[in-house]
Amino acid sequence: MSRWAALPAELDPRVRRFVVCTRRLKDHSGLSLRQLAARTAYSQKSWERYLGGRSLPPREAVAALAAAVGEDPTRLLALHEVAAEAWRRGRAGPPEPPVAQDAPDGPPPPGRSARVALIAGAVALVLALSTTVLLAVRLSGREQDGPPATLVATDVPSSASASPTAPLYTCRLERFDGRWYAGLSRTRDAILAQGHAGPDVAEAQCLLRRAGLAPGAVDGIFGPVTQRAVEDLQRRDGLVVDGIVGPHTWKALRG
Repeated sequence: MSRWAALPAELDPRVRRFVVCTRRLKDHSGLSLRQLAARTAYSQKSWERYLGGRSLPPREAVAALAAAVGEDPTRLLALHEVAAEAWRRGRAGPPEPPVAQDAPDGPPPPGRSARVALIAGAVALVLALSTTVLLAVRLSGREQDGPPATLVATDVPSSASASPTAPLYTCRLERFDGRWYAGLSRTRDAILAQGHAGPDVAEAQCLLRRAGLAPGAVDGIFGPVTQRAVEDLQRRDGLVVDGIVGPHTWKALRG
């Protein structure tokens, strides 16, 4: 594993998570920075900046990295999108204060107060309608994108209660070829971080429980409780403690 320099302390956690994932992919591939530059359209100096957290790579560079290391770019691009939004917000300066204007001398001209009141009322009405429309769109999106109904009840007791709409998975632990599996995913190198969901996450949750840790309900949702359990495992096994499940953490989980 490469000995990476510590990331800047002021780096947003979402950007930090993305950079750590790209570092893990690069390490897992065995490529040097020079070899990575040769396989992509981006120089070695560029990759030093990207992997050092000094600048955020463009989307095309992320896709090129995934192709160079033989990784499905979907998850990495999703992490990049979240990191890019955080990066833009972190680089945006505060808005300039409004320029003060001298108040006119004397009373306002006749009819001016009525016009101002009419314009203010119209603006308030437009804002209210816009807020209502946005709220309706968000609620509609949540209904469409919400998690599916419960699949099966888990046969592993949980100390934390899951959301009534979150899917639950059954852990069917078995040891095969010297590795543990829970019957939900066979992956050994998928990158999982907070915000991810699906069978890969549920597999990790089952294996965390087998290791004597507490990831919460086996619901396939990578939340704060699961992240803390991953960090506990990484700390116990002497891995980099970043709360992200990558190839090295999968190796520890599968035993």
